[in-house]
Amino acid sequence: MNIIKRNNPVSWVPSLYFAEALPYVAVMTLSTIMYTNMGMTNTEVALYTSWLYLPWVIKPLWSPLVDSLKTKRWWILMMQVLVGTSLAGVALTMQTEMWLKMSMAFFWLMAFSSATHDIAADGFYILGLTDKEQAFYVGVRSTFYRIGTIFCQGGLVMLAGIMQREHPVAVAWGLAMGGLAAIMIALAAWHGRNLPKVAKDVESTTEEGIQDIMGRIPWIGKLRDYALLAPMTPFIETLASFFYRKGVGTAIVFMLLFRFPEAQLAKMAQPFMLRGIEEGGLAMSTEMVGFTYGTLGVLGLLGGGILGGFLVSMSGLKRWWWPMIMAISLPDAVYIYLATVQPDSIWIIGSCVLIEQLGYGFGFTAYMLFLVYFSKGERSTSVFSICTALQAMGMMLPGMIAGYLADLWGFTGFFWWVMLCCLVTVAVSAIVKIPHEEKA
Repeated sequence: MNIIKRNNPVSWVPSLYFAEALPYVAVMTLSTIMYTNMGMTNTEVALYTSWLYLPWVIKPLWSPLVDSLKTKRWWILMMQVLVGTSLAGVALTMQTEMWLKMSMAFFWLMAFSSATHDIAADGFYILGLTDKEQAFYVGVRSTFYRIGTIFCQGGLVMLAGIMQREHPVAVAWGLAMGGLAAIMIALAAWHGRNLPKVAKDVESTTEEGIQDIMGRIPWIGKLRDYALLAPMTPFIETLASFFYRKGVGTAIVFMLLFRFPEAQLAKMAQPFMLRGIEEGGLAMSTEMVGFTYGTLGVLGLLGGGILGGFLVSMSGLKRWWWPMIMAISLPDAVYIYLATVQPDSIWIIGSCVLIEQLGYGFGFTAYMLFLVYFSKGERSTSVFSICTALQAMGMMLPGMIAGYLADLWGFTGFFWWVMLCCLVTVAVSAIVKIPHEEKA
């Protein structure tokens, strides 16, 4: 590692991953709550916001460009400025007649900027730290990403809800998004000053690795003869390495369908809480949704993930595979209870959300470790990016239909359907072969 300008990692690692969380949560969660507040139907909310997953689905297409053009430091700073600009665009258009089209356009820009920022930030983490520092700060980056999630999904939603008491919904969300825009611009300025400058901030694939893949699938080497296709060669080589892996067929099915029930539940959970009693919802205020789902829910998710990681480190993934599958599936039943009883106690609702998210965090550990183990080998980083793209697709496609089904069957029928879909999770978990895991 050749660092031209070195700063203490404490000055940039926590803030970098805090900044990484903000636009993702804004696109995935804040947009859902905001559009629900603005009076859109469940069908519209789910369909429009699920499309915003697309940049994370296709980001492997341009990740080679981030690796080879400019530096990752440059990409990080430019994407943070673009995210701030997009948030400001949402804020400024919320009170216009074209608020939906304009805000969606800015959310699309934000989504592409956020996905690109993810590529650059994760790559820069490797380049800007020694191996020892990478191991030491892995917990720090995860913690501050979660802090960013709580801040945005909890604190900012609560703030928007409080402002709705005195202002129209559009004004309240405009102010909230404007404040988040100011924070992103401030973070860009902070990182412009504190991110280290690395001499070799452009990665390249080793010739030995490329020759190995070309030996297995010779036609890939011919792409080098075509200038127009040359920029796509690294991506095509990565695809070849991905599809060459043992058990790739069932692995793809697993990656796409493991979260089939959760993708639908996650898209409708907050609209369900916000809808009136007569609509089958819980009639919660926006600030209470922010507290329940954005703080208690996130803490449950974090706690489940920590517990899952600890137990797997002690006994291995195979030992905990089926307990984790059950943990991510069975707690979804709390939403059937909530939709049937429609309790008005924040503590009952909060407890149900905490239980469901705790189980989800615990069970999701199995999914993420599967992706890690499957990606090991040649071009592991790039293969992992394809795995996460399939993960995003597995969230995007089911999420699109979630709102339509909730409007068609009502929330009670919808949550029974989600429980039925848990059989899909169990089925794909049964057919997939767990990749080899290293012994502790």
